[in-house]
Amino acid sequence: MHPMLNTAVKAARRAASIINRASFDIDRVKVTTKNHNDFVTEVDQAAEQAIIEVLKTAYPDHAILAEESGASANLHDENENVWIIDPLDGTTNFIHGFPQYCVSIALQQKGQITQAVVYDPTRNDLFTATKGAGAYLNEKRIRVSRRDKMADSLIGTGFPFRGTEGLDEYMKMFKIMTEKCAGLRRPGAAALDLAYVAAGRLDGFFEKGLQPWDAAAGALLVSEAGGIVADFTGESDYLYKGNIIAGTPKIFAQMVNLLSPYA
Repeated sequence: MHPMLNTAVKAARRAASIINRASFDIDRVKVTTKNHNDFVTEVDQAAEQAIIEVLKTAYPDHAILAEESGASANLHDENENVWIIDPLDGTTNFIHGFPQYCVSIALQQKGQITQAVVYDPTRNDLFTATKGAGAYLNEKRIRVSRRDKMADSLIGTGFPFRGTEGLDEYMKMFKIMTEKCAGLRRPGAAALDLAYVAAGRLDGFFEKGLQPWDAAAGALLVSEAGGIVADFTGESDYLYKGNIIAGTPKIFAQMVNLLSPYA
């Protein structure tokens, strides 16, 4: 395992132990509302601090872009190394004890994502990838599924939850996809959905309005597992625009076909 990936795994496990401890007594977790349907807990914050501590100890000069604490002061100093962190993706699930959430950590070097960890603490599933070296689940190599027909495919999605202004457009996409695929799922943690595409548990995934920390690690997992990730027009600048389609090569192409009108 690449030494930087190793450090990220250590950070993810440290965060997961905080999350797991809190999950045993979920009613005592303090919840704050950031915006409509957008929650943060003291667990998100403690997990993020634990991750940053591990990364900063190993790489003091690297920059940080994290969901709760934002960007580190050195983010824009032409920094070659930026860690992109979501300490708890699926907070709303976590608050309810619905076991679908994860820790997501990615390293961006000179604009490219090169290391990725998505860790699901409830199932002890550790998804990892290093650019050019493949994607792994618990140290076994993973590949996207072999499905090539939309009608046979299980597709993941997420719908706009912060504001409801995108909802009407989303319902149109939801209808089209529901008619065309074998099943549409909305589990509630985009990073984990992308990891599932990489592992062949889902054949494709689409969502609009994601943040970089939702998608950075998952996107590398998908591409290293032989899948394709792009925005709704098939372009590669999805990370900071936040509109994502991911899937097996053939399913991806069919999804872009169906969803590009909504770009």
